[in-house]
Amino acid sequence: METYLICLAAALVGGLMLTRLTKLIHLPAVTGYLVAGLLLGPFFLGALNVPGLGFNSLEQVEGMSIITQTALGFIAFTIGNEFRLSQLKATGAKAITIGILQAVITTVVVDIVLIVLSLCLPDIISIPCAITLGAIASATAPAATLMVVRQYKADGPLTRLLMLVVAIDDAVGLLLFSVSFGIATALAHGQVSVLAVVVEPIVEIVLSLGLGAAMGWLLNWVEQFFHSRSKRMTISVAFVLLTVGLSMLEFQVGPIHCGFSLLLVCMMTGTIFCNICDTSEELMNRIESWTTPVNVLFFVLSGAELDLEILSHPVTILVGVIYIIARSAGKYFGANLSCRMTNQPKPITDNLGITLLPQAGVALGMALTAATLPDGALARNVVLFAVLVYELVGPALTKRSLLAVGEIKPEGRKSARTLNPTK
Repeated sequence: METYLICLAAALVGGLMLTRLTKLIHLPAVTGYLVAGLLLGPFFLGALNVPGLGFNSLEQVEGMSIITQTALGFIAFTIGNEFRLSQLKATGAKAITIGILQAVITTVVVDIVLIVLSLCLPDIISIPCAITLGAIASATAPAATLMVVRQYKADGPLTRLLMLVVAIDDAVGLLLFSVSFGIATALAHGQVSVLAVVVEPIVEIVLSLGLGAAMGWLLNWVEQFFHSRSKRMTISVAFVLLTVGLSMLEFQVGPIHCGFSLLLVCMMTGTIFCNICDTSEELMNRIESWTTPVNVLFFVLSGAELDLEILSHPVTILVGVIYIIARSAGKYFGANLSCRMTNQPKPITDNLGITLLPQAGVALGMALTAATLPDGALARNVVLFAVLVYELVGPALTKRSLLAVGEIKPEGRKSARTLNPTK
């Protein structure tokens, strides 16, 4: 226990110290957290096997998954705050259109590129693996995006649209992956499961939205019994923890395997709560300050669990580079096309796709499922390689795009918090 506590302390201090370096070279703080995780991970300081000095193995990092799951829950809960009815009336329909189209276009682009690669070099990658990677490509990491927006207090049309699209992206990505993985399994094993391809994904989304709505309503009802700010924040934190725990449950109803999407459940909880609670804005701000250390740990642990051994596999790097290029093109041109179709201003049209490049937790979860395919190990390693690249450069690109449209004030002698006050 003492070793874990020392490791967590080292992760917090190391992550914060690295942000001093990233600030000098004008990179977001989240990049510093990720680099700190790499340095404290089992391939650098952790390899010295000094107790408390870094994480000695990937298993030790994975043993702290309760922290990463909790952080994702709070991040999703905060993103749900973006779905206020007043905002949805203005941009909701357009955000849904963009969120669906960019994800589908990205999947199609990556599918085409990797299937052509499979036809040309069948010994490197199979068609089932190519189809699965195409679906995984649709996923965007909400955590890195939210951290950049928070750090620089970004606000404006692009920022608000981005937060909505990132939230919608999770549901779309889940459907695309479930369908694509079902088709890939059928091609690999010669049998199609209608339950796996159609029924179970829909059940998961419906159950997730239902549980999230119920928890959001229940949170608002319970909070009415408390009046002090500290107690209301405490009960809010308790409900997010409860929601994260409930979203991990799985059960069987006849032949149908039922589960929940943690991100969807917590997003829906935040959405319902922020629309029916009059003081939700204030509570969200207080929760944000409370969860800052948890979010730092989330990214440091994310950096520590990146398996650098994949860099020793030439095939993984080859397919990974092709995957990254195809996915980046799909995200950029998919967002560009969907923005044009919904008549978005040129600054948003030119920059939204770049802000959608970060990829992490959701994609890794999909990759673990994809590992059950005959050559699923390749899919998992390619996604690991892509996450390594996207997590290190994605936040910087998001910052660059938000700077380009004037939604982040240029850094100078005053802090971003002063120049971009929270509304």
